[in-house]
Amino acid sequence: MAGRGGGRARGRGRGRGHGKAARSPSPATPSSSSSEMDVEGPVLFKFVLVLKGDPRGIQRLPDFFADYVASDDRPGTLHLREDSCGYYRWIVDVIYDARGKMYLHIGWEKFARHHSLEAGFILLFSYFGDRDMSVKVFDETRCRRDYHGDITDEEDD
Repeated sequence: MAGRGGGRARGRGRGRGHGKAARSPSPATPSSSSSEMDVEGPVLFKFVLVLKGDPRGIQRLPDFFADYVASDDRPGTLHLREDSCGYYRWIVDVIYDARGKMYLHIGWEKFARHHSLEAGFILLFSYFGDRDMSVKVFDETRCRRDYHGDITDEEDD
């Protein structure tokens, strides 16, 4: 059975969809639980971004995250990867406005096009430090998009 939201994507679970940035109580202290670990190491910071307007346009990141990464040094780029794909990274330029607000800029459009992002999608970002991030994509039905799954539609028949 094919998942909702397109031929390549398969729904897995439900997103919470609250639309607010999720911040751990102490983002500077990595969690040691296995649920907070990834192939990149401990997750240092997580947040949710709800796509509004043009999903391929510049995207503002939460202020708490901007403050967190700026505490060391303002990164000029972030390296994004879709959560279930550990080998391909999208280098996305980061810009800051005069008030210190942080935005995804050049490279974001390619990431958004490749993942067929649309307004209303929810993205869960996990930051591992050293500019590395993974992204989980949830479509308008709040189901997880799986772009690199092992099961194809042919195997579902």
